[in-house]
Amino acid sequence: MKKVLIPTKLDAVASELLKKNGGYVVVQDAKTALPELAAAHADAYALIVRSEKVGPEIMNLLPALKVVVRAGAGYDNIDIKAARKRGIDVMNTPGANANAVAEEVVALMLADARHVVEADASTRAGGWEKNKFMGREITGKTIGIVGLGNIGRLVAKRLEGFECRILGYDPLVPVERAAQLGIQSCDLETIFRESDVVTLHIPENAETRGCVNEKLLGLMKPGATLVNCARAGIVNEAALRAAKAAKGIRFLNDVYPKDAEGPKSVADIADIMMPHLGASTFEANENAARRAAEELIDLDEKGITSYIVNRDIPQGLDPSFCDLACTLSALARGLLGKSAVINRIETSFYGNLAQYDKWLMLSLFSGIWEDIDRSTDYALALKWLADNQVQYVNREVDSSKHYDNSMTIDLFGVNDRKEVVHASVRGTLAENQKMIARIDEFDRLYWVPSGNALFFEYKDRPGVIGVIGRMLADAGVNIEDMRNPHNPTTGNSLAVLNVNRQIEPEVLDSIAQAVSATVCHSVVLP
Repeated sequence: MKKVLIPTKLDAVASELLKKNGGYVVVQDAKTALPELAAAHADAYALIVRSEKVGPEIMNLLPALKVVVRAGAGYDNIDIKAARKRGIDVMNTPGANANAVAEEVVALMLADARHVVEADASTRAGGWEKNKFMGREITGKTIGIVGLGNIGRLVAKRLEGFECRILGYDPLVPVERAAQLGIQSCDLETIFRESDVVTLHIPENAETRGCVNEKLLGLMKPGATLVNCARAGIVNEAALRAAKAAKGIRFLNDVYPKDAEGPKSVADIADIMMPHLGASTFEANENAARRAAEELIDLDEKGITSYIVNRDIPQGLDPSFCDLACTLSALARGLLGKSAVINRIETSFYGNLAQYDKWLMLSLFSGIWEDIDRSTDYALALKWLADNQVQYVNREVDSSKHYDNSMTIDLFGVNDRKEVVHASVRGTLAENQKMIARIDEFDRLYWVPSGNALFFEYKDRPGVIGVIGRMLADAGVNIEDMRNPHNPTTGNSLAVLNVNRQIEPEVLDSIAQAVSATVCHSVVLP
């Protein structure tokens, strides 16, 4: 019998399923501190946690530990690297709380539209202010959903009964797939300009941080509503404060830079604030508990590894090549254009890398989509691609090219102007550095990809680099590295520049116009 330790107030369904299976003995104790509990059960085989921190000190107390399951999506509370060194698999339960968050969004919209919070307080105090609390209806309104992952799609589904017009922005979701869900695909500007309510469902990363800025907020209708149950950092607070003062924007919020007691910086601009309750429902707790138990049983009985988030890299594969694969795909994604919908991926793995194609494929995909982690099971990743109507082809390679230990990724898609677009990148490792050898038609590039990168393609002629450098300097941007390959066949040149910070879209556009660039991109690389 394998001992499973549950040191948290997790729904009893996890314990019940494990005991019913017959292969486990379960100890669930939410009152005893985890270090003390671990010391008393050093023979525990598995640990199922929620927010409890599991670091080396806890693992040292559990020498028999082989599996840690996080009953939830995020696993920042678990030291996955320390776990891997000890041969411990770490799993999570993504999507278990998606419906809870989607319903919270609808609840916030309705509570705000009908002044539920203020009217309740007023009436309890003896008031009868019917005229003051004249409300609005959700039915027939235009709702904009930024991000069409699990939660965004469920928000659209939950709003079906309100007969809303649903707009959606997600460059990774095909227009046809969105239409099947009753969502009209459009760009961010259209969503903020036309929506009565905009709800955010995107991750916070270098590309999205502060993306809800002065420009987008300035497009919103007077009195329109912004809902953020995603991540705090995607909204520029200063810009929102200004937009609220100028246009009476309503702001409904459930996320903060840090989940903790104390003053909140958005208190003066949030019309409704909640203490990050998105996943706090009995049903979400039960779903996460059930999933945690089922995943543990499936791992032990069927060898299903789909939800392991710290899978080991096979012997013989340098982990730097996984990092390279992720960077290559992020670069290709940026060069394809942020608005483009990807419909086909082609890869080539040369030399010794060919035998690790499935591992490297996952790293490539993780550089394009947040929904695919490097630890995702290969079959599960392919199913995700099929569900999102993306074709994948791993090409046979021509060994006569002698691209030893190199890899190429080609992305194909359609941009918001309905134009077919294509980006191709080849890279390798040189002196343990990631190196880009080719971008599209420009070979022998030998560029180290990192940080903030700019790309301008133009007809080759003297003086262009000088114009680019001067305009960047005028914008207070410093060039840290540059490559400028030429293609004598087409007569085109490519300026590739590493700069010290992200530049504003207006600056990028003005430079492109000044040098008559046929292609221009700004890409942030991992």
